[in-house]
Amino acid sequence: MKLAIAADHRGFPIKASLMESLRAEGHEMIDFGTFEQIPCDYPDIAVPACLAVVEGRAERALLADGSGIGVSIVANKVPGIRAALCHDELTAEISRHHNDANVICLAADLIGIELIRRICRVWLKTEFDNGRHARRNAKISQIEAKVFEDVSRAHQILRGDMI
Repeated sequence: MKLAIAADHRGFPIKASLMESLRAEGHEMIDFGTFEQIPCDYPDIAVPACLAVVEGRAERALLADGSGIGVSIVANKVPGIRAALCHDELTAEISRHHNDANVICLAADLIGIELIRRICRVWLKTEFDNGRHARRNAKISQIEAKVFEDVSRAHQILRGDMI
């Protein structure tokens, strides 16, 4: 699977290790930074990774910061993104089965790399259940369409303002 990955300075220590594990499992990675542990702003790395997903350059994205909360908030501002903050294998599985999450958000300061690897493994192998859950996701898409009458324009603004 082709994956976008991004981490701020707090998530940076786990990113290289996670990328190595995911590549070993056969995934292709697009790295959106950060590329050093100097403080940076998580919107600057999360938005480009999310745009890669909605534009079809990546199938899903993995985002990390200290708590996972900041990247989760900003990711869910991008039309077409369904980001889930996952702290264990069960939340990762549910985020895919029920919500068809296309972005996983990880708390680098709160959980260790081994648990993060397990969470990502479950998240990447879990399929969406469809059924009643598809109806709910369709409602989310309708909300996005109402809020962002021109989703492509919203994406252009995000690319221009954030990159």
